[in-house]
Amino acid sequence: MTTTLDPDLTDETAPDRVVTAMRAALPCIGLDDSPATLAAHRTDRSAMPGDPDPLVLARPASTKQVSALLAYANAHRIPVVPQGTLTGVAGAASTISGAILLDLTAMDAIIRIDADDMIAVAQPGVIVADLAAAAAKQGLFYAPDPASAQIATLGGNVATNAGGMRCIKYGVTRESVRSLEVVLADGTVMRTRPSTIKTVGGLDLTGLIVGSEGTLAVVTEITVKLLPAPGPERGVLGLFPTVAQGLSATNRIAAGPRTPARLEFMDGRCLEAIRKHIPDAPVPAEANAWALAVTDARDGAEEDLASFEKIFADAGATTVQRADNAEELEAILEARRQLQPSARGLLGGSVEGDIAVPRSALAEFSARVAEVENDYDVTIALGGHVGDGNLHPIVAFTPAEGARERADEAVMTLSRLAQEMGGTMSGEHGVGLEKLPALATEMAPAALDLQRRIKGLFDPNGILNPGKKY
Repeated sequence: MTTTLDPDLTDETAPDRVVTAMRAALPCIGLDDSPATLAAHRTDRSAMPGDPDPLVLARPASTKQVSALLAYANAHRIPVVPQGTLTGVAGAASTISGAILLDLTAMDAIIRIDADDMIAVAQPGVIVADLAAAAAKQGLFYAPDPASAQIATLGGNVATNAGGMRCIKYGVTRESVRSLEVVLADGTVMRTRPSTIKTVGGLDLTGLIVGSEGTLAVVTEITVKLLPAPGPERGVLGLFPTVAQGLSATNRIAAGPRTPARLEFMDGRCLEAIRKHIPDAPVPAEANAWALAVTDARDGAEEDLASFEKIFADAGATTVQRADNAEELEAILEARRQLQPSARGLLGGSVEGDIAVPRSALAEFSARVAEVENDYDVTIALGGHVGDGNLHPIVAFTPAEGARERADEAVMTLSRLAQEMGGTMSGEHGVGLEKLPALATEMAPAALDLQRRIKGLFDPNGILNPGKKY
């Protein structure tokens, strides 16, 4: 596709004329500037509403079309916000005034699954669960499993470096991405590296772009590594009288020789919320901590389960329950999956954090939560992926004047507390717009400046998702 640029078009031009010129210059790309469409794409699942006046939604169907669109946008200094199914929770896909919303969901082909090289090649609009299912049909395994896998796109997971429950064993999305095809801000198409397992021929551009939230380049094709299919998941649930006992048990498992596929935790406030939301949930009222260790080992699963049971019992669990089949495990996991919707109904409103600390600091962090509750008059439920130190403190509040503001301040305080303990304000959700205020207290000025200069090298005119991430 060739692009005919209008040299008189500037970013001060009336929006309708800009869109008309774009349609003439890019006739093969679907453009939609209807108010209903733009409103539907204004933000992701975060509390960051985005600007009310984006320019147009573009739905390219190929890398060639993305290239033409970015070349046009770059020439006319039109900002571009890449979007998928909008399942993010940090505002990375929220709209910007006068921006092209680049909807990549139409690029949804699984190009190939190669059982010999154990890779899959897919476009960014592919749903994560669909890719995993396609790999499973060939006896292979795509490991990343974020909570939104049934609706989130692969491109969105790459943009945010999504995590999930399996990170303790398999790592975040970055660990499964082998190579990327990307389009730079000026329309240049490039591949970040060969699809070989090993290469030291250049800097790790793949790792740099994964997690960059659409600020460095637009990803148009993703090569991921696949693994042999694991064994069936089985698990052990432990219920504890205290949070300290539960975290002591999970830390022993995480540091032990038998690495679980999942290691999850919820405190008493989480359990209270779940009982209120789902009265028949299998969560006893006397439990103040809930821990689940899961194995997917093909060999040694019995030994894994026996080890988890012993560690839970030795740490003081009042209940140790084995889930020996998929149905039993799913019933337990469902309670964990209901944490966020349950916590939202605990007091009527809630805000979710995404901190991570060294596992050795989890107990101290949890003990400090009561101080934050008292300081801001909120209730905090603490749960998450303790295997990698990633907690999602849910700050619940009774809706009233100033209550949401106090909850937001409480989340920021928890973020600073995590940073003081050698951790981070964003373990897996990304920065977007929501976490920008916490960057200055996490990154040294020189490191933050270096990031911004790297952004400038990739995107000299600053059109790619400006105002996000940095």
